[in-house]
Amino acid sequence: MKKLFFLLVLNLLLLSCARVGSPIGGDKDTLAPKLLGSNIDTTRINVPQNIRQLRLDFNEYVTLKEVSKNLIISPPIKKITKILPAGLANKYVLIEWEDTLQANTTYNFNFGNAIADQNEGNTVPYFNFAFSTGDKIDDLYISGEVKDALKIKENTTKKNMVVGLYKQSDSADYRQKPYYITKVDDDGYYELNYLSPGSYTILAFVDDNENSVYDPGKENIGFQKETVVLEKSISGLNIKTYPSKKALKYNEMKEIPGGILMTFEGNPQDLKVLSINDQLKDYKVTHAPKSDSVRIWFDAKDQKVGLENNENLKFSYDADGKKDTVSLFYRYNTKNEMSISNQDGNLLEPFKDFRFVSNYIINKIEPEKWILKSDSLTTESFTARISAENPYQIWVNADFKAGKKYQLTVPKGSVSSFYESTARPYRFDFELDKVENFGSLSLNLINKPAQKFWLQLLSPDEKIMYSKFTDAAEVKFNILKPGDYFVRILVDNNGNGYWDEADFKNRIFAEDAYIFYKKINIKALWEIKEDWDLTDKRTLDTASQPSQTIPQKTAPRELGEVKGGNSILTPEKK
Repeated sequence: MKKLFFLLVLNLLLLSCARVGSPIGGDKDTLAPKLLGSNIDTTRINVPQNIRQLRLDFNEYVTLKEVSKNLIISPPIKKITKILPAGLANKYVLIEWEDTLQANTTYNFNFGNAIADQNEGNTVPYFNFAFSTGDKIDDLYISGEVKDALKIKENTTKKNMVVGLYKQSDSADYRQKPYYITKVDDDGYYELNYLSPGSYTILAFVDDNENSVYDPGKENIGFQKETVVLEKSISGLNIKTYPSKKALKYNEMKEIPGGILMTFEGNPQDLKVLSINDQLKDYKVTHAPKSDSVRIWFDAKDQKVGLENNENLKFSYDADGKKDTVSLFYRYNTKNEMSISNQDGNLLEPFKDFRFVSNYIINKIEPEKWILKSDSLTTESFTARISAENPYQIWVNADFKAGKKYQLTVPKGSVSSFYESTARPYRFDFELDKVENFGSLSLNLINKPAQKFWLQLLSPDEKIMYSKFTDAAEVKFNILKPGDYFVRILVDNNGNGYWDEADFKNRIFAEDAYIFYKKINIKALWEIKEDWDLTDKRTLDTASQPSQTIPQKTAPRELGEVKGGNSILTPEKK
């Protein structure tokens, strides 16, 4: 009896040690899960329209990774009620819905890389499952590449890029999900599968909010004006995406030094603002065409506006014909002060004016009260002016010499806005950099645009460092800081002085843009010469042949160069 009891206890101990889990040792599992079957028969045709679920069975436990980002159903099924597995792994994937399926329609469930095994995370790459409510599965496809036309780096495809097809009709609603949709791979390749014959509108867009719907003005877009007539499969249908035009919309108002800032989306061309307040009679309104902001300047202390309590100020606006009345609870900030500053650093590039800026729009300057000295001893003659391009900036011109240090003294009150002047004196210390610390670039443009264009030199982080607006076949930059640059051309096709974005609503393409396929390395005392044929379809290749470099002793003076800033697409937004 004791022996029997001992054997029973030993057996229980052995069973308790037999844990369920992955075996220790052995080869690592590198195989993706294998589909065993589904609740739909193997022909996948004549599927009932009232079916309410799709179940896919696999040979091992699987999970779904970021299914909301990866799963795309075409045509869309709106009322999805359940997706499994959710959290715990299963040996099946289950999707349930409420919609009744369309007749004679092929449905494609594109899981991307969402399905993976539980233990090692091996994915089923680009997994699709298609079935038809008709007597055949549509098998046409469209494939190609999508690229961001303005990006300079090699991997130019943005995340969340999708390509969609809308059925061509007079009542097509582009605020709804496309009839067919697919994600773009990291390398820019896309493929729309299981398509039926017909006429379609195709578009590619960056689906930032992952709603599978193009949001104008918020997401880059590319499209074709012509209808895609799909009678047989199409390969190599490539699309370039561009920034999209924003719809005109009032954004907000807020208190700023000197008055109020009113902002819009859509960059209105013409904007008129009127005060409808009894207490605010004397004010100025400034707005640059195509700017997203308008400033309302006034003297709050003189008119006793918002000095003790929040004051409800009302304004009417007319922005390109769109009219409304808006209001702001305004409170004057006693710390507000008109100031000036040097934002370009203390080392002045050769042949350039010294520049400083104000936080207020500049209405008047009194340079006769200013003093410019070299080496703290010699008083130098100079001229000064308010920039015609940027009324917040002042340019000071003098016969600046390399090796000398300069001090510009600007007394209190000698720089003025509409209702205020600088409240304290300023002194700017700077010196002129040497010509031999810079290089130059000459570009010979073959098949140049017929219209004027911006030729831009961009830093590796895509900031615009130098820009020229020209129609010349040879463009020179004679004073360039050493470093790596990328070259971009934006064409003013319509001659309005701005580079206009894509307008899908009105089927207007963005204006032309070109990216030079070489990276330019500027060296001090070297001149770079390049020929650029704008019909050349090569893309940027950092391993391409080096630019032709010619040593130089001096760089001639170059006028009209614009340096710095983040955008040349629209006027400065002040």
